[in-house]
Amino acid sequence: MSRSSGLLKQVFHMVVRHGNPVLSELTVERKRINSLQEANEGQLENLLFALFSLIYLGSGVRSSPSSIFDGLDKQARDILARATPAAPHFVVYSDKFVSGLTGPPPPAQVKGFNAFLLSFLLLEGPFDKAEEWTQLSASQRSSIKSQYAAAGIKLMVSVFGSTDVPTSTGADPIATANTVAAWVKQFDLDGVDVDYEDFNAFDAGNGSAESWLISFTKQLRVQLPQGQFILTHAPVAPWFAPTGWGGGGYLRVHQEVGSLIDWYNIQFYNQGSTEYTTCAGLLTSSSSVWPKTALFQIAASGVPLNKLVIGKPATAGDASNGFIAPATLAGCVSQAKNQGWNAGVMVWEFPDAAASWIQTVRGSAFPQ
Repeated sequence: MSRSSGLLKQVFHMVVRHGNPVLSELTVERKRINSLQEANEGQLENLLFALFSLIYLGSGVRSSPSSIFDGLDKQARDILARATPAAPHFVVYSDKFVSGLTGPPPPAQVKGFNAFLLSFLLLEGPFDKAEEWTQLSASQRSSIKSQYAAAGIKLMVSVFGSTDVPTSTGADPIATANTVAAWVKQFDLDGVDVDYEDFNAFDAGNGSAESWLISFTKQLRVQLPQGQFILTHAPVAPWFAPTGWGGGGYLRVHQEVGSLIDWYNIQFYNQGSTEYTTCAGLLTSSSSVWPKTALFQIAASGVPLNKLVIGKPATAGDASNGFIAPATLAGCVSQAKNQGWNAGVMVWEFPDAAASWIQTVRGSAFPQ
């Protein structure tokens, strides 16, 4: 029996033990498990994570993560704990120094978020909150990870940010991906966010930026398998424009490797004083400066709506422009939800955005 087949059967028996209400559906899945005994590891692992999503994320199971995982071996526990969560995604970056705090804050301070991004891991190594994570002992990190898992919050690292320009400086995408993946594994994180901001490479229009991102993403997935680790990208919204980018922009990136990316934390800010600052401009009709880059326009260009996370600064001081007051943003979020969107919201950054900020923004659309 393969490793993945063994994990699948463990999960099935876990559900039977807990009396899951979708047992009839799982019986069908059990037959598929048996029929896939000779399948390759990728097929079996894909079924494992689909099955887990069915029984745990979407079926109404009310057992705590610690109790529902009873009976699973350590390998199964570790993989399922990292399994990619379903939308909506409520994401907060953390780069700013906070006096008296090393690493992430207590989970209660970021209640309402389900992904916390330690920022940044650079080409030179970890800095700021990512570096603070390395300063903690292994036991401290394990304790924090357990607390965050119990609160339903994934802990990830964000790479590059505005500091690094990996394409322009000639960084090898394969070697860089291997280094990033090794760091994620060494420090036991749930995944990585690619905050690529090499504007000169994109503006060159020769495809070097897009090709670098495609190669980097493919190699990350070799090292950080889908379903076992989360992989997100954080492009600025204008990069999704269907015209104006000689190398194809992020639509080309999505066409090539979008299936490997779990969701996009889109930066709808720092793109001009009047860009994406109203619900209409953010959701349905961007300006002529960056045409066809509002939320639903990006979806119309072929990017799945449930992968398009709306990114905004926490306060006017957290970005040059693009700020929308939390209560107003909540109205935009509600409008989008009513039109079929449910991807979630990203914010830059903690501690300016914490539990109260996301509670306001989620509002009645995504009540806690």
